[in-house]
Amino acid sequence: MKHNFTITLILVGIFFVSQLLGLFIVSKYVTGVFINPETGEIENVTYKSLPLDMQRPAVEASQSYLYILGAVLIGTILVLLIVKFRGLKLWKAWFFLSVGLCLTIAFAAFVNQFIAIMLGAVFAALKIYKPNVFLHNFTEVFIYGGLAAIFVPIMNIFAIVVLLILISIYDIIAVWQSKHMITMAKFQTESKVFAGLSIPYSVPAQTKHGGKKAEKDSAVPTKKRIKQESKNAILGGGDIGFPLLFAGVVMKTTPFGKVIIIPAAVSIALFLLLYFAQKDKFYPAMPFLSIGCFIGYGLLLLL
Repeated sequence: MKHNFTITLILVGIFFVSQLLGLFIVSKYVTGVFINPETGEIENVTYKSLPLDMQRPAVEASQSYLYILGAVLIGTILVLLIVKFRGLKLWKAWFFLSVGLCLTIAFAAFVNQFIAIMLGAVFAALKIYKPNVFLHNFTEVFIYGGLAAIFVPIMNIFAIVVLLILISIYDIIAVWQSKHMITMAKFQTESKVFAGLSIPYSVPAQTKHGGKKAEKDSAVPTKKRIKQESKNAILGGGDIGFPLLFAGVVMKTTPFGKVIIIPAAVSIALFLLLYFAQKDKFYPAMPFLSIGCFIGYGLLLLL
């Protein structure tokens, strides 16, 4: 296993919750559903505007994957430049704006947009300057719902399927070939400003045990102890966001209750990946999660 069983269950559990909450946030932006009276199928869904009248990208639904893929590639290049020149302040500023925007959109599904803006800004600032495991993962659970509320309305099934395939290929290249995804993940982890779930393994042994155990551990070199203390189980933001986009697009033509099959299937795929993966090795998650999306969609169609 890549992580111990408890950590694996926690990571998969939070992932599943983020998918369900994300779908719920998207559903809160729905203003109208047109159902064909003859077939009883959902044919069209309309969505309300984003907070402060922010505009969604004006693209054709069938070509929206090109826009999103282009944004991912441009974002990757910018992050790699920040990593190369160690632009930590620039990274934090970018992270603050991105997180604040997504949280604002997510919170606006439940509260007044001005309250949502304040909450988004406060949580984004705390996430960067007063980080802790609970705050970090709490905000991550909401962030991708906000992101989905932007992009789900402009996509269709064709676009999201193509996007998942292309992103999966890109993920394989980025992790196993160029390895720049690993470089970015390490930079984010070291800067303590990470986009994605992060679950610490445990509290250092000397804080849990007294006496002889603490005395014994004190002989371990400081560098080694720090490395052990900071070990986290992580899951990148894209690995949360793209499956959510898929489920959100499917929800355009399928009731919320049935769409839950997709997050369930993807969560099982994530669990199997973590269960069979080797410790301390990096794996591209998107190919496995995309397969989970397609299996879930297939099961949904059979119902």
